[in-house]
Amino acid sequence: MSTGGVTERLPRLLSLVPYLLARPGIPVAEAAADFGISERQLRRDLELLWMCGLPGYGPGDLVDLSFSGDTVTVTHDAGMRRPLQLTTAEATALLMALRTLSDVPGVADTAAVRRAAAKVEQAVGDAGLAGVAMDAPTREEADATAAVREALSAGRALRIVYYTAGRDAVSQRTIDPMRLLIVDGRGYLEAWCRRAGAVRLFRLDRVEDVAVLDEPAAPPPDAEPTDVSEGLFRPSAEHRSAVLLLEREARWVAEYYPVDEVVELGDERVQVRLRYADPAWLVRLVLGLGGGARLQDPPELVEAVARRAREALESAEG
Repeated sequence: MSTGGVTERLPRLLSLVPYLLARPGIPVAEAAADFGISERQLRRDLELLWMCGLPGYGPGDLVDLSFSGDTVTVTHDAGMRRPLQLTTAEATALLMALRTLSDVPGVADTAAVRRAAAKVEQAVGDAGLAGVAMDAPTREEADATAAVREALSAGRALRIVYYTAGRDAVSQRTIDPMRLLIVDGRGYLEAWCRRAGAVRLFRLDRVEDVAVLDEPAAPPPDAEPTDVSEGLFRPSAEHRSAVLLLEREARWVAEYYPVDEVVELGDERVQVRLRYADPAWLVRLVLGLGGGARLQDPPELVEAVARRAREALESAEG
């Protein structure tokens, strides 16, 4: 790929401004040599940076450069003062996704994925990776993943026993696998579900049993892949919202589930407006958080939580 390719040019552009800020008046030839590109390419990059900046895109919003002879100096950085870096947790999540992707046949250029994983490992270092605690997959999830890979490789259908958290129910389904996905750090199987007659995403850690069938996988030609570019959740008119008060130990809810509003209350407590589709799911969520969450609205679900809690106490005392 040329030095003008997007996958190489974008990281270079993000690094150029902080690099030049640390070296005011650097000769263009020296900067080009440090980035391993020609002077002509560097000047093209600098011309593009002149059009980059903050919303408003007027004077004082864009990156500004000053040229003197064959030297260049950044006179306004538009906030781009530091090189783009992944946190250790972000790098580790990326590395896990790359390793999973490299084992999925036919999804991507395996050699390229492995080269990318090696670069991430080198950048983060063993010490950094060791400092992040990552949940290891359960035996059931590992078995499910292995069976899915086998089915995808052989073009076979699957029969699964699947737990649906929204309905707190277990069902058996025959599905036609389409692809494996990593979304928000979790593994999913995208498949045509014959029971639902539609494309569905199945979380691998919720597959309780799986069997590769002898029959070929045959998703319909019009089965469209799911767009997960902005995450799994898509707001719709059927979704309602609830207000929860979260204690410090339950703040993770605001990051894990779709919320429209987060209000800091002090002492690391927050109030959130959470979207939900199934009232029973929301009641179970609040009860499962124990004293870490208190439902404040809607009133009918506040009462439902209180009633379920009373019933649980009476059952325990009885």
